[in-house]
Amino acid sequence: MYLVSLGAGILAGVVYGLINVRSPAPPAIALVGLLGMLIGEQVVPVAKRMLDGVPVTKAWFASECKPRITGVPSAKREAADESRPG
Repeated sequence: MYLVSLGAGILAGVVYGLINVRSPAPPAIALVGLLGMLIGEQVVPVAKRMLDGVPVTKAWFASECKPRITGVPSAKREAADESRPG
């Protein structure tokens, strides 16, 4: 994982260099970049679902992807967590 993380950081640095943004990036650019990373992470589960022939519904996206992008747990997950003992 450390090497993958390093590789991703190098790639981000190359992209920043190509678009002439100094690192550390100005806060707004850095935050937009982080948002892009969060959204980009959700491409994989969506693509897997589509390749499996399972439809990508609004309800599935809201329960599986949106919480990971926004950091706010879905109501379904909160209910499941509350029903667990202990």
